Amino acid sequence: QVQLVESGGGLVQPGGSLRLSCEVSGLRRLDYYASGWFRQTPGKEREGIATISVNGRTFYADSMKGRVNISRDHDEPILYLEINNLEPSDTAVYYCAVFDYPAATPDQTPIYWGQGTQVTVSS
Repeated sequence: QVQLVESGGGLVQPGGSLRLSCEVSGLRRLDYYASGWFRQTPGKEREGIATISVNGRTFYADSMKGRVNISRDHDEPILYLEINNLEPSDTAVYYCAVFDYPAATPDQTPIYWGQGTQVTVSS
């Protein structure tokens, strides 16, 4: 059974940074699949943030480009998302996800999702 468990969310001050983690199990290799991060707030559509493909190529949503970085752990099946210069509008539940193909962009739909981790940006 494929499971994704996010961590690292919490309360952060505006202008701060966070590093979210996603531990993946049930996959032979995390880097055999494209993976990514999404976020959602009540009343809004799910927003794709970033993806990383099997070949290591990364894609970022235009709205987040320059403030986020997606990466995979070198040794463990862990996906990371670094978010810089956080703003109150970044408050959302952040989800990691895995696709059923080796390459993906943030506008595509994954097949496996984590439960999400809450990020709240407030002073």
